[in-house]
Amino acid sequence: MTVPSAFTSSLTPIERAAYGRSARRRASRSCHGWFEAGQERPDPVGVIEAQSATRVPELVPIRYGRMLESPFRFYRGAAAVMATDLGPVPSTGLTVQLCGDAHLLNFRLMASPERRLVFDINDFDETLAGPFEWDVKRLAASFAIAGRAGGFPVGEQNRAVEACVRAYRRRMREFAGMRTLDIWYAQDDADRLRQLLASSMDKEARRRTADATARARTRTHLQAFAKLTRVTAEGRRIAPDPPLITPLRDLLTDPPEDGRRSSGGHRGGPEDELRALLEGYARTLPSERRHLLRHYRLVDLARKVVGVGSVGTRCWIMLLLGRDDDDPLLLQAKEAQESVLAAHTDGERYDNQGRRVVAGQRLIQTAGDIFLGWTHGVGLDGRGRDFYVRQLRDWKGIARPDTMGPDLLCLFARLCGASLARAHARSGDPVAIAAYLGGSDRFDRALAGFAQAYADQNERDFEALGAAARSGRIRAESL
Repeated sequence: MTVPSAFTSSLTPIERAAYGRSARRRASRSCHGWFEAGQERPDPVGVIEAQSATRVPELVPIRYGRMLESPFRFYRGAAAVMATDLGPVPSTGLTVQLCGDAHLLNFRLMASPERRLVFDINDFDETLAGPFEWDVKRLAASFAIAGRAGGFPVGEQNRAVEACVRAYRRRMREFAGMRTLDIWYAQDDADRLRQLLASSMDKEARRRTADATARARTRTHLQAFAKLTRVTAEGRRIAPDPPLITPLRDLLTDPPEDGRRSSGGHRGGPEDELRALLEGYARTLPSERRHLLRHYRLVDLARKVVGVGSVGTRCWIMLLLGRDDDDPLLLQAKEAQESVLAAHTDGERYDNQGRRVVAGQRLIQTAGDIFLGWTHGVGLDGRGRDFYVRQLRDWKGIARPDTMGPDLLCLFARLCGASLARAHARSGDPVAIAAYLGGSDRFDRALAGFAQAYADQNERDFEALGAAARSGRIRAESL
């Protein structure tokens, strides 16, 4: 995958640094310190409704209901709104592979293929090449919004934001002085986390982090298997929990999404169409992993509601069994639509959006899932859609910002900022980005100002969605 970058083999480190500093003429560091919605700003509710138009209609109210639970939950589901806000503002032109939705809950503990616990980015639905600061701004604002949700004073909110951005800036400076392969091999594993914790005198933070690490190791595919399946007369099957989990067998007895039955273009029916989806996915895996997948047989599928911003996209969980009913593999096939960033960048375009997600994830995530792949399939409405596929759960530890005090939130902010820098250094030019950021805290302080201004805007947008629900413009459902 080619990512536009200032980096070429013909440029010396001095020339790359000079290019990075020259980006300050396009977008000064201090220019990032504010946000003000202009008169041309699109209606945020309209932006969200436009996304909903392509989703499963009966699930859209659940999406709205989740977004209306709090301003932070709204923010999680409003990546498209923020993309429309970042697109018009001056940018550095220092391009990386963006996560595209780099809020704090998209960073977590997970298992590497070598069965080591690492801290990394987890969500790549919106990944695309773009200016590095877009990810940093989305992450920074998420800490201000989380701080507000915790009732922290503005000073504590800013402390978390600046801790995040400072960690990003300083780690990028480290990467600027490293060999290329050393950057690629860098991981935020348990050893590095312990080093970071050693610099903190907060015993509670150390205890909480140790507990989170231990819990992550228990969140295995076997735990998910026990939770999501049950023994039936036919053997192990996915347990229904409608509308959040609906097995295919139940969907086939109800009216489909748009009132039309599938045309049966893939060997006669929806089950065959979904099996064809799995077969297409297998062809995107390396040969040794296709061999591994052949040891499993598909026994059940179900539609699952996931996340906040993703609610309404088609998401299937697949139950596969190996040697016997106690040898499971759970895969998730999630619909991939065009990135919310696509309309605001000149980046590479893809013939399959699932491939876009997988390519971006492989480029910037160190903890690659061995079953990560993509495919194209026909849904229950008879329409072709792109999907990416991964394991449903594998050693995942999820942050709980609502339980964090100011010190722990700052520590988590440092982890996220440093991890984002590692991801960007793999795909962009760390020498140029580090030179742009410089050695002072000017960029850190600017982002604290932006985060506060955008948190204000997020609250106004949250209220606008609430008003739309109260007026009947949209229907929200709490589940």
